[in-house]
Formats: sequence, C-alpha cells, structure tokens
Amino acid sequence: MEAQLQETVSSIPRVKATLRLGSETYCVEANKGFLSEQLVSMKGESMSILKDFVVKHNIPNDVPDEISSEDDGETPEKPPVKSKKQRK
Repeated sequence: MEAQLQETVSSIPRVKATLRLGSETYCVEANKGFLSEQLVSMKGESMSILKDFVVKHNIPNDVPDEISSEDDGETPEKPPVKSKKQRK
C-alpha cells in the first residue's frame, strides 16, 4: 500500500519552470522520480534549451554587462584591483 502511494506521489510533477528567452517561451516540467531527480532532469532540459537558443540566435560569448557611454569619447577606466589578503 505504501509503495503504491509513494508511486502515485512521485509521478506528480513537483518541478515546473517557464523560460522566457526574448519573445520565445519554453515550459520545462519533470514528473519522474523523486524531487531531487526531477530537479536534475529539469536542469538538464533547461540547459539544453538555453544552448539551443544561444546557437540559434548566434549570441557571442563576450557580451559586456554594462553599456558604456560613448558621448564623452573617453574610454572607461578599469576599477582598481583588490589585493588578496595573506593567510596567517
């Protein structure tokens, strides 16, 4: 009886995600196994969708995080590098 209940509970999808990439929307749902297995499955499927999207739209790897202002004609200065603390 417990095995049947456990089988019924584990077949219900507990992990669902909707990915919006630009104008495209993708639904990811996992419904096999325990919660941890569903999360692993969803992660793999999500990464596959993301990879296909990047390849499809040919998005370069080196995209700057911030848009620099080119009005002043100067190149932005690099932020100072913090030195590592030495362990004692």
